[in-house]
Amino acid sequence: MSTAQATAAPAAAGTAPLTAPPPPREPSGRAWVARFPTSASVADCAQPFRANLSAFIAAMGAAGASVNIAATLRPPQRAYLMHWCWSIVKQKVDPRSIPPLDGVAIAWAHVDGQGGYDPIASLAAAQEMVEAYGMQALNVAPALQSNHISGTAVDMAISWSGTLSIARRDGLVVHIASQPCTGMNPELKAVGATYGVLKFVGGASDMPHWSADGH
Repeated sequence: MSTAQATAAPAAAGTAPLTAPPPPREPSGRAWVARFPTSASVADCAQPFRANLSAFIAAMGAAGASVNIAATLRPPQRAYLMHWCWSIVKQKVDPRSIPPLDGVAIAWAHVDGQGGYDPIASLAAAQEMVEAYGMQALNVAPALQSNHISGTAVDMAISWSGTLSIARRDGLVVHIASQPCTGMNPELKAVGATYGVLKFVGGASDMPHWSADGH
C-alpha cells in the first residue's frame, strides 16, 4: 500500500472537526477540600510584597516575637470552591446556577437515582465542604478575587511576652509595652506599615490577615 493510500482521508468539506468530550464532573463534597491547597510560604508571594514581608518577619524574629504563617498564596480554584460551597449553605444559592470554572470539574448539583436534581444531597455535600474548610462561623462569603490570590497577603499569628523592641524599616527601634501582645497591637501595626505590610482594616473580623493594602 502506498503512503498516499495509507494516509487518512481529510474530513469532508463543511464537516466539523472532532473534539474531545468534556471531562466528567465529580460531585461536590469533602474530597475537594484537599485539592488546590493554599501555600504557607513567603516565597510564593509576589514582589515587592514578598521582600517587604520577609523584612518585617525578620524584624519581628530579631525582636523575639513568634510568627506562625498559616496562608499566603491561594489558588483561584480554591477560592472558587470556598466561595460557592459557603454560598450554597449560608445564602441558599441554587447549586444549578453556579458558573463553572476552567480546571475545576465539580458538579455542585447532585442527582438522585432517577437522574433528577437532588437538593438535599447537594446541600449536604456543600455543608461537608464548609465544615472541612473550617468556615462554619464565617459571616461573609470568601472572596473570588483577593490579595491572597494575587500573592500580596499573609495570614500569620504573632505573639510575644514582655516588651517587644522592634526596628522599623528606617532602623528606628520601637519599644512596644502595650497590650495585646499579638498582631492586633496598634503599635505593631504601625511598625508593619513602615515595611509595606498593612494590617487588615476590618479589625477583629480577620485577625491574622495582613496585606499590601490592608484588604
